[in-house]
Amino acid sequence: MEKEYKEYNYFDENPKKGWGFILTLASLVLFTFMGIGIDFDEYLQHEILNIPKGYFYIIFSVNILMLAAIVLMYFYRKEGLVIFPIMLLTHFFMQNYYLSTFLYSDVMNLFIFTGFGMLAIIPKWKFFRW
Repeated sequence: MEKEYKEYNYFDENPKKGWGFILTLASLVLFTFMGIGIDFDEYLQHEILNIPKGYFYIIFSVNILMLAAIVLMYFYRKEGLVIFPIMLLTHFFMQNYYLSTFLYSDVMNLFIFTGFGMLAIIPKWKFFRW
């Protein structure tokens, strides 16, 4: 005799984007724009701080990829979940290594992504696609 096991689902099965999901993405956008603002401020002072212009092509490209990853997450794409933390850590380490600045906006963004973001993303995981 074979036992029948029920599949327990502890998360909401609704693909609708709730307030937690939207507010998490909005906070990710907010702190990403804070990092972009710091990069733009450094760009305006690059002659005083002796920062080469080539650095800004890379750092602004990383910022654009971070914003694109947030848009991908909004449309339930797993690529965004992979690209965002990689670009966030790249941004943080570039600032730390090249300019010796420790950006709390990046640390807060990473905290939001791992803490609140995972609470909003893990329940919706089965709706994300590659």
